[in-house]
Amino acid sequence: MPPKKAAKEEKILLGRPGNNLKSGIVGLANVGKSTLFQAVTRCPLGNPANYPYATIDPEEARVIVPDERYDWLCEQYKPASRVPANLTVYDIAGLTRGASTGAGLGNAFLSHIRAVDAIFQVVRCFDDADIIHVEGDVDPIRDLDIIADELRVKDIEFVEKALDALVKQTRRGGQSLEMKKMKEEQATVEKILATLKDEATDVRKKDWNNKEVEVINSLLLLTAKPVIYVVNLSEKDYVRQKNKYLPKVFQWVQKNSPGDMIIPLSVAYEERLSKMEEAEANAEQDKVGAKSALGKLVINMRKELNLGSFFTCGADEVRQWTIRKGTKAPQAAGVIHSDFEKTFIQAVVSKYDDLKELGDEAALKSAGKVYTKGKDYVVEDGDILLFKAGAAKG
Repeated sequence: MPPKKAAKEEKILLGRPGNNLKSGIVGLANVGKSTLFQAVTRCPLGNPANYPYATIDPEEARVIVPDERYDWLCEQYKPASRVPANLTVYDIAGLTRGASTGAGLGNAFLSHIRAVDAIFQVVRCFDDADIIHVEGDVDPIRDLDIIADELRVKDIEFVEKALDALVKQTRRGGQSLEMKKMKEEQATVEKILATLKDEATDVRKKDWNNKEVEVINSLLLLTAKPVIYVVNLSEKDYVRQKNKYLPKVFQWVQKNSPGDMIIPLSVAYEERLSKMEEAEANAEQDKVGAKSALGKLVINMRKELNLGSFFTCGADEVRQWTIRKGTKAPQAAGVIHSDFEKTFIQAVVSKYDDLKELGDEAALKSAGKVYTKGKDYVVEDGDILLFKAGAAKG
């Protein structure tokens, strides 16, 4: 008998494993965060004003995720109810130099970032004498350094406290399994501290094994969260796709956060478009020759959070559900209702691409493109699912 292959260990992802993940809009004061929030959410929350700390408590809104697949399915089924996927976005108060030691809104600000799962970091790359800058002048590289330093300093403080608490426990010694686990955890926390302090590297930029990731996730570290850099240009620069600061920002990200996404946009342009009806906004984009970047922002943040979608379709409702990539069928069923996970029997699976190509469900069945899957099936982005479950126990 050939030896059994060892089961491949599934890699645990950094961050919470939920499907209700939140993104926060972060940056120094007066860089365009609240105006971006209003434009991306098309709502009058937030408090854009020309002075620091106009936003104090984080505002929250849900943003519809643009998806051509969902639009096509709605056209196909013409359901009574339509429910698209959404992304929860927070507008967080402006950070300032020294926030990690309590300056400005300091610790309140940093605790709001700790509560989100990913960061849209807004960097100001436009000159405007009418909009003051908290540091006195426009210098995106200095601003990027300030935010990177403040987040890292706060993480170092947090990790040092966690390490002190562990050292007090492990000093007692002993050979119990609990003590062994605590010593392993202490070694991981020491490694995290060295990454932040000695290497001046964000936690998300290092490769960690599964046991280490579990410890990192329990600490909710600021520098473990995925980041998209949102470069706020003037409308003129965005339309002509040229800006004197942009090459420096690209260089900074390549050096300090390699692999992180940069999305240039103009908050002023997005705000103007957000106040128009859809047809008028489309006409304006064609006339100006520059598309809105907001859809790109939302779609890419979902990717950064490792989120995907499955659909449930029928005459009553077409709905796009959000799950973390790698989710198995019973857990996906549990997103619809917790009882479905507990009493899961099977999933009837078809693929969006197959349905679009063949035209309808009858054609899918005739072509053998409808599959029955069990509890080990990993749901794929774009699956159309029907779950079969037993009766819930009372």
